[in-house]
Amino acid sequence: MASPQCCANPPTLSPAAGEGKVVDSFGGIRAYVAGAQESKAAVVLISDVYGFEAPILRNIADKVASSGYFVVVPDFLHGDPFVPGDADRPIKVWIKDHTPEKGFEEAKPVIAALKEQGVTSVGAAGYCWGAKVVAELAKANEIQAAVMSHPSFVTVDDIKEVKCPIAILGAETDVMSPPELVKQFEQVLSSSNTVAGCFVKIFPGVSHGWTVRYDSNDATAVKNAEEALADMTDWFNKNLK
Repeated sequence: MASPQCCANPPTLSPAAGEGKVVDSFGGIRAYVAGAQESKAAVVLISDVYGFEAPILRNIADKVASSGYFVVVPDFLHGDPFVPGDADRPIKVWIKDHTPEKGFEEAKPVIAALKEQGVTSVGAAGYCWGAKVVAELAKANEIQAAVMSHPSFVTVDDIKEVKCPIAILGAETDVMSPPELVKQFEQVLSSSNTVAGCFVKIFPGVSHGWTVRYDSNDATAVKNAEEALADMTDWFNKNLK
């Protein structure tokens, strides 16, 4: 189950954040989109429990789009992100309404909509809660490349079923995916006959959530997040273009 660390450093949500735009329906779901719609390569970015209005997440979407991708950030939480401090709805109650498995089912029509507009290769990247959605997509052969950052709820059994190239960016301090577990993921992937490639990296001195929930005034935190973004973009460039 989700830990307090899973929800630490909540973002200040902003519906107007980002250089892209919000569309009412992309594959039947509200979404933030960025980049050239005519691009043949697309990336689906899947949020943590705080949803698609997080400014840093949208900034990541804009930066990935600037590398030549059409980027979609679906609102899989349907305007109902986790609210810290809500005594009536702690994370263990909130998560019952927003299972990653539900996000996986809703991601399928988003990917279908991308293919309908001419996209030929689709990658997916997820943070925390969203990483579990990405794992499900990678297991179902729905995507051509995957990136998971500080994943939550992902198991060794999940990793055994992955069918596409996958990168896993872990944190030195992470209750949800401790380094020992991430190393197990790497061992499974390295010996897999079904995965075309893997990249596993554990970032020293960072905690769960560091890629998307950090203090922009902290130079070290910014540097670590930018390194993770560069690793993710490099992985997509290698496997989607």
